[in-house]
Amino acid sequence: MSKSNESELNQCLTFTLGKEIFALDISKVREVLEITKVSEIPRTPDFMRGVINLRGNAVPVVDMRLKFGMSQIEDTVDTCIIILEVNYAGATLMLGALVDSVREVVNMSEKDIEPAPRMGAAVKADYIKGMGRQGSQFIIIIDVDAVFSEAELSISIDAKASSKGLAA
Repeated sequence: MSKSNESELNQCLTFTLGKEIFALDISKVREVLEITKVSEIPRTPDFMRGVINLRGNAVPVVDMRLKFGMSQIEDTVDTCIIILEVNYAGATLMLGALVDSVREVVNMSEKDIEPAPRMGAAVKADYIKGMGRQGSQFIIIIDVDAVFSEAELSISIDAKASSKGLAA
């Protein structure tokens, strides 16, 4: 493969929510965890599941089903938390994304990614970076920075601060 073709490849982590397959840029992923105890935080939006203790740090966890307007389901053995690194006010913030299951890391070339549709998508069009394919299935490629914009991250940071206040 030539250098120019290699530079066009994007590595994405794929995951599921219901019957839909989603992907996000692997460079934003720090690790994938099995479901663990999530401590609820009062007065946070429904999509904020709470916080987890990750090696001594409180990490906010967002239920991606609720964030995308889907119904909540019971956690299963396949439920995972994807720990993401998101840019916030010039710093990197760790955030957990609760998903139904994690599938695999796939390579997608730029030429195989279509623009985001304007209607009929399972999630808000602003959150979609593009549509990829894996065999005959479409993969919704999400824009992590749009899903977790500074306005929405401030809610998570407030929740994290509240959890420290509750522990005191």
